[in-house]
Amino acid sequence: MWGCVAVLVLVAAAVTTYAVTRPPTPAPITQRDVDLTVQKGLERQAEADAAAPADASVAHAAIAPSLVVISTRGTSAGRQSQGSGAGVVVNADGTVLTALHVVEGSTAITVAFSDGTSTPATIASRKPESDIATLTPAKLPETVVPAVLGGGVAVGAPVFAVGHPLGLTDSLSAGVVSALDRTVRVESNRRLEHLIQFDAAVNPGNSGGPLLNRAGQVVGIVTGLANPTDQSLFVGIGFAVPIATAGGGGGGIAR
Repeated sequence: MWGCVAVLVLVAAAVTTYAVTRPPTPAPITQRDVDLTVQKGLERQAEADAAAPADASVAHAAIAPSLVVISTRGTSAGRQSQGSGAGVVVNADGTVLTALHVVEGSTAITVAFSDGTSTPATIASRKPESDIATLTPAKLPETVVPAVLGGGVAVGAPVFAVGHPLGLTDSLSAGVVSALDRTVRVESNRRLEHLIQFDAAVNPGNSGGPLLNRAGQVVGIVTGLANPTDQSLFVGIGFAVPIATAGGGGGGIAR
């Protein structure tokens, strides 16, 4: 009998000890708990998105070392004339890709690199049917940073035009690809085909500059704008030569 009593006492003690020391039962998950967890996740994602650089900032940072200012002098109707445009370094040898109409007919061409180096340049190649030219600078900066060339783009894809509109150097504008394979007529009644149409703002000084995708890769070279008036100012439609076409206009361009 005493043995049974001892066993009962031990069992009772064990049960009491477990009841006192066992971890509390988890509370059931409620809809409020789920909502709070979701809300915290959304807040963390919003903070991460706010901290990340904008696509336009990424694109600009990528192209900035490769962007150049092109200044020209020439003679028009017996008078001295000056012009300006943009270009982009596309090879480690300093080759500059630009629009042909920026430099065509010039008696002197000057290229200014992003580090401030300024040098005369000559036209190395012409592709009139696409309004594309390449330039060879007489002097290179200490560090040459070629742009990264991209592939094709789709309608609706975000794009960024970088150039020097109206003398405002190193300006970026944002938009989307509006259409592909466009044909337009430009000065001297020239016909340009297979162009990218986009709605990022471009004005005189943007010509020859790069059209970028969100990674900062060059997908086109800005060549013109559509305007029903006599003024060459932006009214919502710009055009660029696809980089596959523009790159074919200058041998030795690295991709």
